[in-house]
Amino acid sequence: MPRYFIELSYKGTGYSGFQKQENAATVQEKVEDAFKIFFRKDFVLTGSSRTDAGVHARRNYFHFDTEEVFDSKHIYNLNAILPSDIVIKNILPVAPDAHARFDAVSRHYRYCIYREKNPFLDDRGWYLPFKMDITVLHQCAELVLGHSHFIAFSKVHTQVKTFDCQILYSRWVEKDVCLYYEVAANRFLRGMVRALVGTMVKAARGNLAIRDFEAVLKGGKPASADFSAPAKGLFLEDVAYPEGQFLTETP
Repeated sequence: MPRYFIELSYKGTGYSGFQKQENAATVQEKVEDAFKIFFRKDFVLTGSSRTDAGVHARRNYFHFDTEEVFDSKHIYNLNAILPSDIVIKNILPVAPDAHARFDAVSRHYRYCIYREKNPFLDDRGWYLPFKMDITVLHQCAELVLGHSHFIAFSKVHTQVKTFDCQILYSRWVEKDVCLYYEVAANRFLRGMVRALVGTMVKAARGNLAIRDFEAVLKGGKPASADFSAPAKGLFLEDVAYPEGQFLTETP
């Protein structure tokens, strides 16, 4: 049976995460509901990765199997059914064995901190009007790049076989009144990016020495990082796949 990837964006404020859960509103639930309403049959979607409650995504993916043939009109009609905070960008044919989760080669995140009160960033960033040493943030980001074991930056009660992640880049970028932490890796642990941000901010505010930050990286106890960074500042920017993953684009 033909397989497709759904490329979508969403604002995570009103959802308990990306993947379907019992007794909670999720992005997957809303997309499956839209498909069922339009096609009058059930579709089973498989997500590329989890995002926690309140986390946003500029580009994320599901895959599903169907005999339906899609075009731009289908995308338009599905978006008309979906709530305003979820949008399908494309529906892309792939090989029958392509997998949204297991074929992903990297995931790219950005975290937003803003330092002047701004009502238009309130639900998309972490407001921190306090003094921070930007040099320390850069130093911490560089240290992250040199490590691969992140047990201290993973929430407890997570079912994973390894806490190792290959970091592709780790950097802070300043733009206007905002600070952005940008990081990519082959995989991330539950709560990892927010824990990295929270712990780096702690160091930048003078509440954690650089050597102590590095000590947490090297051999911290499980969940010993600072998880105070709120979900609303985190964006999944992209999920990258091997070249040729998408066979053709829909018209």
